[in-house]
Amino acid sequence: MNTATTASDVRTHILATGQRIMAGKGYSAVGLTEILTAAGVPKGSFYHYFGSKDAFGEAMLQAYFDDYLAEIDRTMAAPGRTMAQRVMAYFEAWQSAQSYQDCQGKCLAVKLGAEVADLSEAMRTVLRAGTDGIVARLSAAIAAGVEEGSLAIDGDATALAQVLYQLWLGASIMVKIGRSTQPFDTALAMTRQILHLTA
Repeated sequence: MNTATTASDVRTHILATGQRIMAGKGYSAVGLTEILTAAGVPKGSFYHYFGSKDAFGEAMLQAYFDDYLAEIDRTMAAPGRTMAQRVMAYFEAWQSAQSYQDCQGKCLAVKLGAEVADLSEAMRTVLRAGTDGIVARLSAAIAAGVEEGSLAIDGDATALAQVLYQLWLGASIMVKIGRSTQPFDTALAMTRQILHLTA
């Protein structure tokens, strides 16, 4: 690391390195030494930034969801598109990012969700808040799409947002199990059906 690099930059670099590695291997299978070696940071300095591996995991998940939610906000505010097109763009981006071959840190919730929810209450809480944020944004977008007439739904926007998010989480897991992107094709078709999109 450059000696002129700020403490904030070092912390961010450690988090990004850990996110990339854990997205591929999981949380329990990755030790701090592997992360710090890959980041080029001395092991002794880790505790200057994080009190424990769990504190690191909590901060990593928080940073991941901060970036993820900001990206959803950009997608849902994209100019020149209907809300239905924005919602579908979100799921199409999910499909392209969640490759079973190499998600490059983009699928942390899918990779770590079930594992860390049982290991750490602090990490589970961050996961819950992050996924609630995703569902809330999807719900608002669906409601806005109904209002403008670009999509239609049967039922409550929040309930449908939860169903869609759960559908796509399940598809992401099945993509990894089957080593095939076919579950995403099914999820995309079901999403269009749920939102009554024909074009």
